[in-house]
Amino acid sequence: MLAEEFQQKLYQHHIELSQKQIQQFEHYYKLLIEWNQNINLTAITDKNEVYLKHFYDSVALAFSVNLDKKASICDIGSGAGFPSIPLKIVFPELKITIVDSLNKRINFLHTLVKELGLTEVYLFHDRAENFGQDLKNRASYDYVTARAVARLDVLCELCLPLVKKNGYFYALKAAKSQEELTEAQKAIAILGGKFIEDKQLILPNTQDERNILVIEKTKETPKKYPRKPGLPNKKPIR
Repeated sequence: MLAEEFQQKLYQHHIELSQKQIQQFEHYYKLLIEWNQNINLTAITDKNEVYLKHFYDSVALAFSVNLDKKASICDIGSGAGFPSIPLKIVFPELKITIVDSLNKRINFLHTLVKELGLTEVYLFHDRAENFGQDLKNRASYDYVTARAVARLDVLCELCLPLVKKNGYFYALKAAKSQEELTEAQKAIAILGGKFIEDKQLILPNTQDERNILVIEKTKETPKKYPRKPGLPNKKPIR
């Protein structure tokens, strides 16, 4: 996907990028490739693929679900900033919090946020388990996102404690897995969530499938969740 095609595809979804936003995406790509030479940020480095599989794929959340463009979003395990930073570029009034366990990635994001001139982006070097137990963070966000970080039952324990009641957790997955959804049903219920739907979309050009699992927070998460670091992965709620 060429940068011009990226702009055209967003325009088809009633998103018109300004010259500043176009330049921000271009600078994002350059910084991503520059930093990727020293730390592992992405296996995708071809410019057309970055625009399609990172930038477009991230922004697609906004036209797949009813996203409040002034909401607060917590992005767990964001890596190089996906999906939250492309969303922030397109919708500058979003309030973004990113949590990542690798300080090198957080350092990249600090540089990225500064050079792109983004405001109201808060970066935390922390484990999601610890972050979710902090009372300043629990039930604090309109939306929580996670993109291909772990299996759904694990993600629910890391993410649902952070979602406000009546807010949403969006799990961004490459492919649909009924097995993964089925095994997560117990975790969703225990953690205060309700599975709403699987929003499916197809990426342009490649026809790659993407799935956004929509989970509403309907009640408070029990205080013992998330459990101590590493335990959700070792012993998922099933």
